[in-house]
Amino acid sequence: MNTEALPRLVARGLAQRLRVMPAVVVTGARQTGKSTLVQNLIQDHRDYFSLDDLDVIDAARRDPDLLVGGSRPVTLDEVQREPNLLLAVKRAIDKRREPGRFLLTGSANLLLMRKVSESLAGRASYLTLWPMTRREQHGLGRCGLWEQLLATRDEDWLELLADHPAEPEDWRSLARRGGFPTPALNLTKATDRAIWFDGYVRTYLEADLQNLSAVAALPDFRRLMRAACCRLGQLVNQTELGRDVALPQPTVHRYLNLLETSYLLVRLPAYAVNRTKRLIKTPKLYWGDTGTALHLAQPSEPGGAHLENLILADLLAWRDARLDHAELFYWRTTLGEEIDLVIEAGEQLIPIEVKTSSRPRLADTRHLRTFRSEYGDQARAGLLLHCGKTLQWIAPDVLAVPWWRVL
Repeated sequence: MNTEALPRLVARGLAQRLRVMPAVVVTGARQTGKSTLVQNLIQDHRDYFSLDDLDVIDAARRDPDLLVGGSRPVTLDEVQREPNLLLAVKRAIDKRREPGRFLLTGSANLLLMRKVSESLAGRASYLTLWPMTRREQHGLGRCGLWEQLLATRDEDWLELLADHPAEPEDWRSLARRGGFPTPALNLTKATDRAIWFDGYVRTYLEADLQNLSAVAALPDFRRLMRAACCRLGQLVNQTELGRDVALPQPTVHRYLNLLETSYLLVRLPAYAVNRTKRLIKTPKLYWGDTGTALHLAQPSEPGGAHLENLILADLLAWRDARLDHAELFYWRTTLGEEIDLVIEAGEQLIPIEVKTSSRPRLADTRHLRTFRSEYGDQARAGLLLHCGKTLQWIAPDVLAVPWWRVL
């Protein structure tokens, strides 16, 4: 399949930002399609330089101002390879400020990289390109129906979802192929995908990771990656992780931060009304791409945490493509009551419970209803996403929905 022809969810937001800001920075994990995305936007009036090219990176180090100081708009791909180049971009913007002058991509979160001293504050808008959503893989250039659900009254959700075209799919197949364009779209055999994922992990460990930080013991780092992938959906406990892989807690802390900076690891914070408490409560651990996580962990079959991870991945793509601010959380009480996912958008909260069963039961709604009673008018109806075909109000305030009708 020609992946270059498939539209991406962030394309519209990228074009909007280029019309306003002097610089737009598109970040995301390696192989999410950043280069393809920006090259599709390149027209005759834009210069394009990739820092994967040794000649370009040499020029960036020797004379960065010459590289970015021309009169034409510039696209710089994989800019994290030479973080000091951002200082030259800043100087160029301060000399001549015009919308869309710089389009930058990076395979790391530049705001979290210690080597990056320049954030381009006030000069740049940031976008994250996550692995392809299910609807992007189907050529629709969209994510799940989160925006439509927010904009629709709760009592009309059933009609909205029933009327929206959607095809059933085995979620385990979707989890195995993940969202990176090559294995998701072009590799149909499990053995072929395994070869690709193995090469991806090796490239990350042996090349990309070294651009972020010096890691001498790569086998230790890989063991930690595997241990993290075996704990999807669990609370992050760095001491236990360290015990599993025989690493001290400070090293585990550092390695997890590097994985998060690379967009491979995702830490989902706990929801609390008090925003300060959100920073204190223990986050849950997920992975940016389920295909990579399954390759590293090597379970016999995907489990419920992988379905949760699929839903979260789609929500991350939605959250980071929209202009209005939104946040994603899980919810847990001291009594052990728990909700897998919570969307916070403005004053609205949508609680989501994810089940791998094909027959949703009234008992599955208990924690959703507790959440709604706890947060009153802020809380919208609950969504119980499952693997069957039932689309109905299983309780007065909880809609049971096949996961594929939303994603």
